[in-house]
Amino acid sequence: QVHLAESGGGLVQPGGSLSLSCAASGSIVSVGNMAWYRHPPGKQREFVAKISKTNDIIDYGEAAKGRAIISRDNAKNTVYLSINSLKPEDTAVYFCTADVVVRGDDTQYRYSDLWGQGTLVLVSS
Repeated sequence: QVHLAESGGGLVQPGGSLSLSCAASGSIVSVGNMAWYRHPPGKQREFVAKISKTNDIIDYGEAAKGRAIISRDNAKNTVYLSINSLKPEDTAVYFCTADVVVRGDDTQYRYSDLWGQGTLVLVSS
C-alpha cells in the first residue's frame, strides 16, 4: 500500500502565509513528479504547482504564480508548498499528487497519478 498525506492546513488571516507538506509512505521504490492542486469551494479544481524528481522542472499555475514556492525532499519522499500574501480566494482544499513506484511481493507497481485526501486552508479574518 502507498499513501500520500497532506498536512499544514488550517485558518490563516489574509496577508498571511501557509506552509503545506505532503509525504508519501509505503513500500516506495521511487517518487517522480509531484504536484499540488486545490479545489476552491464552488469552483473547479486548479493547478497550483509541480516539481520534477530532480528539481529541473518547476511550474506554477496562474492562481498562485509569484506567491507560491514548491520544493521537495527526496530523502523524505515529501513535497512542500508555501504561499504568501494569502487572499480569501486562496481558500480551498489543497491536494498533492505524485507519480510513485512501489515494491510488491515479487514485482513493482506504478501509481502515476496518486492523490492525497487533501487539507483545508481557510483564509479569513
